[in-house]
Amino acid sequence: MVLTRDFKETVKERAARDPTFAKAMLDEAATAFLNGEPHVARLILRDLVNASVGFEALAAETNRPSKSLHRMLSEKGNPSMDNLAAIFGAVRKCLGVAIEAHAVEAA
Repeated sequence: MVLTRDFKETVKERAARDPTFAKAMLDEAATAFLNGEPHVARLILRDLVNASVGFEALAAETNRPSKSLHRMLSEKGNPSMDNLAAIFGAVRKCLGVAIEAHAVEAA
């Protein structure tokens, strides 16, 4: 399913104005990544970066070029674990939250 610009703008605007929604997006991205869905995690992170820290500030925070970050978080991106850790860390810092992972019984 192709997302329209209107949907992306809606998500971006909501995440920018609603800290609880932004935190839920970060939680969803981390959960998707840890559950073997890195492509989903990248796309959620991309929308969250656009709505919160922004790619230029993310570049400054992570010491990586903005264009490289855009590519990493694209649909076909392939960020390294170090780059993902840096991205998650910068977004986490921007939102003022910590991330905890908990294993639960599979359904």
